[in-house]
Amino acid sequence: MTNRTIFFVSDGTGITAETFGNAIFAQFNLEANRIRLPFIDTVEKAQQALGQIRKTAETDGNKPIVFSTLVDVDVLGVIAEGCKETYLLLDMFRTFVNPLEIELGIKSNHRVGRFSDVSKSKAYNDRIEAINYSLAHDDGQTNTDLGLSDVILVGVSRSGKTPTSLYLAMQYGLKVSNYPLIPEDFSRQHLPPALVPHKNKIFGLTIAPTRLSEIRNERRPNSKYASLANCQEELAEAEAMMRRSGIRWLSTTTKSIEEIATTILQEIKPERLNY
Repeated sequence: MTNRTIFFVSDGTGITAETFGNAIFAQFNLEANRIRLPFIDTVEKAQQALGQIRKTAETDGNKPIVFSTLVDVDVLGVIAEGCKETYLLLDMFRTFVNPLEIELGIKSNHRVGRFSDVSKSKAYNDRIEAINYSLAHDDGQTNTDLGLSDVILVGVSRSGKTPTSLYLAMQYGLKVSNYPLIPEDFSRQHLPPALVPHKNKIFGLTIAPTRLSEIRNERRPNSKYASLANCQEELAEAEAMMRRSGIRWLSTTTKSIEEIATTILQEIKPERLNY
């Protein structure tokens, strides 16, 4: 099929429009050029955006598809009128917010983005605090304040703990610690003592030995650390320890960060979640 161009138009960052649009478009086996147009918050900017959409249509010889999360009525009006009967416009607010206003009997606040004023948003400040906490507790840097953790991730080095920790902090405002399981832990045959009191918050990550060896070789090629034999041994020890300790765990080998995080949330069920 012929390639198409998708525009994500928003008066905020455009992340919501892009996430929504990509999720929908993933249902189709079709390559697409993706263009995010953020901060379209005036009529003038909307006219410029419309000009870019029209120029792309002429260059491609195909009608672009436009995903919108525009809140301002006048700005949306420019895009909607320009796309009318010419380009496909999928507007999240008219599709979802308007029916909800009717159902709930109240008007939405027409807020741009997740946080209308970050300086006054407790949820935003909590999210920043969670990110800072997760960075400070990355890779076992400190064992202090582990009781404040919403989730504690364990696993061998390069099994996906750090990106998962940061995703949970940034996306859900969770304070996440992560702790690498190392040969000294395997020799003791039990979890590091600092983690034992918080076992109900612990979730384990593992990975296929061949994939782990590939990842480690990118960092330290031809080292014992990256050798397949060492990876097999470490993973076998780590998985045995998690089984003995009754820790829930999963393999990250074929899982996306989003899938890993969703599984962790289903299993751990943190009391505090920000959206």
